[in-house]
Amino acid sequence: MMTSVDTELIRVLADPLRLQIVTLLARETLCTTHLVEETGARQTNLSNHLRVLREAGVVETEPCGRFTYYKLRPDVIAQLADQFAALAATARTAAENKRACP
Repeated sequence: MMTSVDTELIRVLADPLRLQIVTLLARETLCTTHLVEETGARQTNLSNHLRVLREAGVVETEPCGRFTYYKLRPDVIAQLADQFAALAATARTAAENKRACP
């Protein structure tokens, strides 16, 4: 059984600021202003990272007056966790497999 992990999603989450954003959004729904305060990032930089997270399907937006709130899509994170769990299970069952050198 071949197990694959969503490499695009890993690439998206590998950026330290994006991972920090995801961690913050796991706790509560926040607007850009809150995220600027929490991360110390510039608004334009933060907006670019939020766009990447939105396009990857990790976060979704919720308009509220003149603000846009962001919330984490936990199903996407859970799906990635399931992929890693399946990869670990495959590694456990294959631990004794060793290919002979030519």
